Amino acid sequence: MKSGLCASVYGAAEAKKKGYLEGKTVYVTGTVCEEYCDGVNLKCLYEELSLKPDICIICEPSGNVITLGHKGKAQIRIRTHGISAHGSAPEKGRNAVYEMAEIIERIERLNAKLRDKGNDHGTIVLSDISCISASLNAVPSECCIYLDRRLTLGESLEQVRKEMEEAIEGKDADWEVGTLYHTTWTGKKLVYEPMHEPWKIEMDHPLTQALIRAYMQVYGKDPEKFDFWDFGTNAVTPVAMGIPTIGFGPGEYKMAHMRDERCLCEQIDEAYRVYVQLLKEL
Repeated sequence: MKSGLCASVYGAAEAKKKGYLEGKTVYVTGTVCEEYCDGVNLKCLYEELSLKPDICIICEPSGNVITLGHKGKAQIRIRTHGISAHGSAPEKGRNAVYEMAEIIERIERLNAKLRDKGNDHGTIVLSDISCISASLNAVPSECCIYLDRRLTLGESLEQVRKEMEEAIEGKDADWEVGTLYHTTWTGKKLVYEPMHEPWKIEMDHPLTQALIRAYMQVYGKDPEKFDFWDFGTNAVTPVAMGIPTIGFGPGEYKMAHMRDERCLCEQIDEAYRVYVQLLKEL
């Protein structure tokens, strides 16, 4: 992300120097905590500035390929309920972990079903599990799992809700949105509701066409392909607000979070020049 931030900062500055920003206001933002709560700090920025932009460019790595959207996400918490008993007499209780076992199998079968839909498919994975028991000598009275469900185009949050009802059917269990709570380094409290629909901007949208023209100015040719991120970004905030949004940035996103993550300097320079031309086109 340092590469995209660098390219966008210098791109906006150069566009201003060339006089491309007459009558325009450009914000280059570096909102933090995206990994923990997609879009929340960008939402805080918009609220603090009483701002609703006309457009938004997400500078996440895309290998300098115009990226038209990304998958949606639903994070879910499921709890099963048991009855505590001493470990020497488990028959007197009901083990909440055993109650969860079949639900976990159902979740794995759901993921296989989603995978069978082909290359462009949603996913679901159990990312955390815990239980509550009176001691290590007791039958657990509660078990909790956390699920990460990714939605591709054509899937919806309503579909996810039905999947969760089916997952807990016949079990002593309930589910809820996996709301997360964080505190920033400034002490601000963040509440993240991880429920986002997938999105994709139209090819004939003025923003898409402006970015294509900017790309052609820099590369001297039409884009050879377009992309669709299979992960989430801060775009969830502008998209939810009805703000036209598109992605373009240097770096290979499949290298994200790796020890040797890196970016070609040529890509940074090219992205910078595309941003300059895009600000001219808009």
